Amino acid sequence: MTEPAVVAQPSLEQLRAEAMEWAQKPRRRGAWYVTEHMVRAMRAYGWTIVVSGLGQPIVYLLGVAVGLAALIQAPIQVAGQEVSYLVFVAPALLMTSAIAIASEEFTYPVMSGFKWRRYFFGFNASPLSSPQIATGVVFGATARMAVVAVAYAGFLYLFGAIPDLSRGWLTIFVALLAGLAFGTPLMAYAGSIEDDRGQFALVQRFLFMPMFLFSGTFYPLATLPLWLQWIGWVSPLWHASELGRYLTYGPPIAPAMLFVHVAYLVGLSTVGYILARGVFERRLAK
Repeated sequence: MTEPAVVAQPSLEQLRAEAMEWAQKPRRRGAWYVTEHMVRAMRAYGWTIVVSGLGQPIVYLLGVAVGLAALIQAPIQVAGQEVSYLVFVAPALLMTSAIAIASEEFTYPVMSGFKWRRYFFGFNASPLSSPQIATGVVFGATARMAVVAVAYAGFLYLFGAIPDLSRGWLTIFVALLAGLAFGTPLMAYAGSIEDDRGQFALVQRFLFMPMFLFSGTFYPLATLPLWLQWIGWVSPLWHASELGRYLTYGPPIAPAMLFVHVAYLVGLSTVGYILARGVFERRLAK
């Protein structure tokens, strides 16, 4: 009669190693779990996303294409190149749509995660680190910006506002970069707010609106007096709009200025993200 085979029992160290491996699995993709939550949460206000993300820019586009452009018969001259008013203003409207979304996703949802719904603390109680939570918030907002940017670029093409589609599609990525350049510093600020006293309304009135009006959106920045041009120089909207115009209809831009535009947007996005990560680490450690 054969004796039953003896099954080797795992040692305590092996059990600990397996437990640590399973515990670390969510952490490896932690940012994507947060991203999934943020995107799923957007479904609760999906129609608001559609109306605010596409409706308002399309109204602007129709107003420019059907109304204002019909009155402005003379072409716009930029760097010695003539272009129709619609083609001139369209890239700026695309960048504005992404920045407008960033101003929404990086304000109240961030404060809600810390103060009202406090789901960031729930994330942090699981095997998710605070940098992963911050990264997931950025990814979630970027996903919403990407959907709107792609759809809006399609409308621009249908209206003939993107003459050169071979490079014009790259404006979608410029729009995302513009949204992050404005949004990540705003995310750091929103995460640092303990109580809502109307700070975000002030951001809209005294930061977003002046940037929208005085960043060369509806007319070349050089037409403004010098004491107002500095708003465009420090605005991510102007830098992104200049890149968008270069990609859609190709006005001449010095290589040094192309570098400045890209470096400024990347620099703002990076610094804002680093600051936001620090804010998340500090608040979630309490």
